[in-house]
Amino acid sequence: MSKDKYESPLASRYASAFMLHLFSPDMRFQTWRRLWVALARAEHDLGLPITAEQVAELEAHVTDIDYDMAAQREKEVRHDVMAHVYTYGKAAPSAAGIIHLGATSCYVTDNADLILYREGLRYLRGELLAVVSNLAEFADTYKGTPTLGYTHYQPAQLVTVGKRATLWMQDLLADLEELDFVLSHMKFLGCRGTTGTEASFVDLFDGDTAKIDEMNRQIAAEFGFDQCFSVCGQTYPRKADSRILNCLSAIAQSCYRMANDIRLLQHDRQVEEPFEKNQIGSSAMAYKRNPMRSERICSLARYLMADAMNAPMTASVQWLERTLDDSANRRISMPEGFLCADAILRLAQNVTDGLHVNEKIVDRTCREYLPFIATENLMMEGVKRGGDRQQLHEIIRTCSMAATAKMKEGEPCDLLSRLAAEPAFGMTEAEMEAVLDPKLYIGRCPEQVDAFLAQVRPLLSGASREIPEISL
Repeated sequence: MSKDKYESPLASRYASAFMLHLFSPDMRFQTWRRLWVALARAEHDLGLPITAEQVAELEAHVTDIDYDMAAQREKEVRHDVMAHVYTYGKAAPSAAGIIHLGATSCYVTDNADLILYREGLRYLRGELLAVVSNLAEFADTYKGTPTLGYTHYQPAQLVTVGKRATLWMQDLLADLEELDFVLSHMKFLGCRGTTGTEASFVDLFDGDTAKIDEMNRQIAAEFGFDQCFSVCGQTYPRKADSRILNCLSAIAQSCYRMANDIRLLQHDRQVEEPFEKNQIGSSAMAYKRNPMRSERICSLARYLMADAMNAPMTASVQWLERTLDDSANRRISMPEGFLCADAILRLAQNVTDGLHVNEKIVDRTCREYLPFIATENLMMEGVKRGGDRQQLHEIIRTCSMAATAKMKEGEPCDLLSRLAAEPAFGMTEAEMEAVLDPKLYIGRCPEQVDAFLAQVRPLLSGASREIPEISL
């Protein structure tokens, strides 16, 4: 392969073979031809002067596209659709005169886009479910493993490793709901003419509008759509693109949140993303184990969230029945949005499949802060032994501040010995240590994980567990 021209990293490094093929010229232009076949077939069925032989010849030449001829013709006429009409006509000469009959360019360009976007969303749905499935197994495994919780990225009460993973899952399941909504509400443009009035077909069908409706129903059904947009200009409403890219952006947001959490935890060595036997973490610092997969998820997610802004800007500046200033933008932003979402989910599958918990470090971190977390329980026990709640609260506050100051000097936590030295508590240090079992401070985490997974598992029955190869 020549290396003297720019190539998109989304294509050369990150996206899947499926997504690269889906948005390839072959898939796009073969879909155009399939749309021309469907139009000709419907027009034949409804009595227009198109023969079954012409339809058959078009069907026989869907895949043999002469790209050199199409490129040369486009150079001459400066119109990509007409260049492909010409090229298709050369491949199917008996049908050359009826290709694109009554249609405008957006019949093939817009309907093809809708077909490709729908297939892309379906594929991403499978990848999203695979990530959730990995996390479900992880959450179940670690549902009872206490870990230090953080608010404001400061030590807080204990949670469990598995409960934290359900927070990531819940975000991703919200994205799944949105994706399913987008898929279930996708509509076909159909063949509606230059300004959406179907005037050319009123003429072709001699005013028989029922035949126009049947033509559009037939074409839509051939491509698996049960509805066309009720009204349109020349194009399908660009709000549909906004809805799609918003959905992809939402997936990016959720994956970013998860990957960023993993990066923070890897800094503390509590959790680590997969690291291969011969992987190099740094060109200079050979000891490094950087969370580069999670970093890449975050990096690509930022791009996708920014890319999603293209669609609302395009939708907001549609002029009357249409303008062409959407074309170049959509040609880039829509496919790259899908390729980027695909890349993010491929990485997320890889990370969640091999996420490693350093349980001894997790436990040590819990126990370092547990004396502080246990102080409320200790205060209650002190009250049971005759202490004054307000006095004990003040003792805990002052002793905690003193113990924290020592820890900031690199000394071990001595909070319990300080509290045991206070007569008001009436407890020995050994008695206090008896309540320092981390599992006493995780609340309902295991129960919450079980209940959540019970809700989620029906969705995961068909989820793929095949982990994709990724280029790093």
